[in-house]
Amino acid sequence: MRCAEETSKQCRERTMSAPLSERINIGSICAITIAIFAIFMLSTGIAHAQFLFWPQYTFGPGHYAPFKHKHYHRQKNSESAKNARPEDAPKGPLQIIISIADQRVSLFDNGALIARASVSTGTQGHPTPLGVFSVISKQRWHRSNIYSAAPMPYMQRITWSGIALHAGVVPGHPASHGCIRLKNDFAIRLWHLTKRGTRVIIAHDDVQPVEITNPHLFKPKAVSGSPEFQTATVAGKSISTAAATHGSLESNAETPEAASLQVPGSAPAGVAPKKIVPISLFVSRKLSKLFVRQGFSPLFDVPVKIENPEEPLGTHVFTAMEFQNEGAAIRWNVVSIPQEFPRMSVGATKEREAPAKQTALSVPLLDKANAALDRIDIPQDTVERISELLTPASSLIISDNEFSHETGKDTDFIVVTH
Repeated sequence: MRCAEETSKQCRERTMSAPLSERINIGSICAITIAIFAIFMLSTGIAHAQFLFWPQYTFGPGHYAPFKHKHYHRQKNSESAKNARPEDAPKGPLQIIISIADQRVSLFDNGALIARASVSTGTQGHPTPLGVFSVISKQRWHRSNIYSAAPMPYMQRITWSGIALHAGVVPGHPASHGCIRLKNDFAIRLWHLTKRGTRVIIAHDDVQPVEITNPHLFKPKAVSGSPEFQTATVAGKSISTAAATHGSLESNAETPEAASLQVPGSAPAGVAPKKIVPISLFVSRKLSKLFVRQGFSPLFDVPVKIENPEEPLGTHVFTAMEFQNEGAAIRWNVVSIPQEFPRMSVGATKEREAPAKQTALSVPLLDKANAALDRIDIPQDTVERISELLTPASSLIISDNEFSHETGKDTDFIVVTH
């Protein structure tokens, strides 16, 4: 600014000392000079402001380049260009895990952590429910039906009663009325990656998926080389890579994760391609039943026997990742939600709380997941029926609870643990 003042002063002095015929030309040149200087300073300030407000979150290296959006400038550095490649599409089923204690969301692709960011969940008076959910509806622009039409951009609904993930203010502590607020840029990227059916798990503490093998986990019945196996294999790949195309995600935002496929030679010309939709299974210790849904619609349910039914099973979410051994097996992972620890009196000290928590966590969660599977006896004909329907992205939920009353039309199983 001092330079601009000096330049203006010099121009006035030259103008006053010059003959009248030259004053007009000198004044015009000075005005142009000052205008150019002002434009330069303004553009520099804007660039500096953009740098200061660049979003602070982390996506894993090599994953998910920034999406184009009319309200956001495109990155022009070489790293952005390098990341914007087709192979950066999801490699397998996506899992969204939210930790209330850490106020953090973690995104897993094919069982591997690829992104992590801060969130703001519900306050004590309006807590965010814990449990197992999935994306049941998506809207780019949405206003709350409950709280004075509050804006909820890039909304991903997980319950019909009003709980959703959406862009909003993230102050570093719980501040919402139950929803999970995301930072704007992260909310946009996540909205474009997910589809209806994407699993969302909300726990008090941080949890993560781990690989699991157990003889009681379901195995695919289709044999390698058969049309069924080929169709299911392509379906798994289509489900996991559907997010590669921006337009595909927008056009299918209101349909469950599914693939319309045609195996060459498996059907005559003109016949509509077969849709492959992952199945969801739910075993409730409280009801002693196994429930099966496909494409958000119930298929059937059967009674099951549970060894020592009085003892808790815990809550575990098993997800089929991909076929293995030429279709003879399928890879699974599991997310186990720790049980709530007993609340101690207000006067309890940290020294009293710490040993209690350590004791509760002494048994590894993976062992608890295996133990839960071992205690459930499913009729053999039901096992075979499920094996015929099994595809990548299918899931099995085991819980002591029954499913929420919100489980119904156009939802996957909703299981609230607290």
